[in-house]
Amino acid sequence: MLTRIVTTGIVATLALSPMASSAHAGSYHVYSCRTPAGESAPVDGWSGSKTGTYTYAEDTCSRPGGALVAGLGDQPARTANTDVATWAFATPANTHLAAATLWRAGDADGGAAINATYEFWFAGPENRNNPANAFGQCISGSTCPAGVGNGTQPLSSENRLVVPGANLGSHFYFNASCAGQAEYKCKEGEHDPNGFAAVVYLYAADLTLEQAAGPTAGGVGGELAGATALSGTSDLTFSASDPGSGVYQAVFTVDGQVVQRAVLDENGGRCRDVGQTTDGLPAYLYVQPCLTSVTADVGFDTSKLANGSHHLVVSVTDAAGNAAPVLDRNITIANPVPPVASPGVTGSVTATGNPLTPLGGAAAPNGTNASPAATLTSGWTATRSPRLITRFGRAQRITGRLTGPGGVPIAGARIDVVAIPTYAGARAAGMASPYTRQDGSFTMNLPGGVSSRTLRFEYRAHLGDAQPVATRSLALTVDAGLALSVSPRTTSVGRHIYFHGRLLGGSIPRGGKQVVLEARSPRGSWLEFNVVRSDSRGRFSASYRFRFPGPARYQFRVLSEAEADYPFAPGASNAVSVRER
Repeated sequence: MLTRIVTTGIVATLALSPMASSAHAGSYHVYSCRTPAGESAPVDGWSGSKTGTYTYAEDTCSRPGGALVAGLGDQPARTANTDVATWAFATPANTHLAAATLWRAGDADGGAAINATYEFWFAGPENRNNPANAFGQCISGSTCPAGVGNGTQPLSSENRLVVPGANLGSHFYFNASCAGQAEYKCKEGEHDPNGFAAVVYLYAADLTLEQAAGPTAGGVGGELAGATALSGTSDLTFSASDPGSGVYQAVFTVDGQVVQRAVLDENGGRCRDVGQTTDGLPAYLYVQPCLTSVTADVGFDTSKLANGSHHLVVSVTDAAGNAAPVLDRNITIANPVPPVASPGVTGSVTATGNPLTPLGGAAAPNGTNASPAATLTSGWTATRSPRLITRFGRAQRITGRLTGPGGVPIAGARIDVVAIPTYAGARAAGMASPYTRQDGSFTMNLPGGVSSRTLRFEYRAHLGDAQPVATRSLALTVDAGLALSVSPRTTSVGRHIYFHGRLLGGSIPRGGKQVVLEARSPRGSWLEFNVVRSDSRGRFSASYRFRFPGPARYQFRVLSEAEADYPFAPGASNAVSVRER
């Protein structure tokens, strides 16, 4: 695994500390089925099981209004304590549940008979329907004669259930069953509108996992660890492992201030903090989001620190926030300083290289007429609004201008550009810097394949200044791009047509991306008929069998809806026509 990231620089007294893990337990959230914002989420860590006929343990979380479902149909006559539908959650090794909040609804409309009744319950840390382990029971005719929760509003307050502390551990369960005394039978023929005699729906879970043992690191090397004087970008190499949530990021601290955080391996999109918490803890969509071991090569841009002596500490953290030291040394920055650019220098973000030639000397002003009272403007050429909404594949241009007091142009100045992709937990990343022309103007061209993001433009009065003196922000929302093909294009009743397509934008979550297939007759409304999930490369396929005779014509398309870990807005594919004979 190779990670290249950039921020700050180094002469030195070297101290490679013993690589011990954190003394305090870290914690992190895992969202199941839905995030707090209502977006679809995986159900990692959960497993379903069932005994008996017409017993169901289903995962419909990828569908609108879906849930983890544990249910029993009203047929056949069931014997108490034999037929059970169960969903079980297990934490990864070296972690346990510290807190859990559920959003659920359900009923036991099958009713009660002599010594046997339909019911559902939650249990932990063992799967036993007794007072020591079970809670949140719904017993037909007793604790919830009309059911519990609101099945039409998954995240409503009446669906919220906090798991008691006594029921937290490494395992957690919820069940629907026929319960009572052995050999007695539950009633037949009574059920809710969905055909269930007993059912519980888990619409969302916010699970807080705690991990006591933290990461370890070793094998430290690279220029950053050993060179006596550093300039430009220096690298730090090391290996790290973690017994629980996995290795998350390297944290660079200079003189007591964090200057860089680098996610070491996104693990195919799993190792992303998706946010949406209120307690400041990180949140993920997978129980073990990050790799348990990595070998890292992290770049560190020394030009962003002032020349001179500094104290550098590098640590590695796991996904739960536990930390271990990697490097601790006193450093001195020794970067050459570029001169003031000539007024004729121009630049564009699509060009590479810095037109300024580095020379020795003090920190240089950033441009001719450089000023700490500068005014920076930026805007899209396609709209006057700071927010641009566009389709995937369309290139965009940004123009701006930098002036000093009285409107005097600042020429040859570097404009730093920071991009923050629009997905939960995204971190800022630098982009190529445009340089101002003689009149203070600059241009930045974005290719058509970029995802939704916020762009922040920053001007520093001196090259190497820690803080900008002028900033501007623009927002780009990009609709998801999809391609769809259908074959054959002519068919008849009883035959299948086959759909093949792909998401065009990249950044596919490791578990794939959900897409929705729709159809319509000419001039009719689009109707959903299937939901499928792509692979990790964005490819998907499906089929459909025509059940009614033609002749008729139909159109088909595929939609991508918003998800927490996919940095594109909703989008639709091309429409494909099919003729049924």
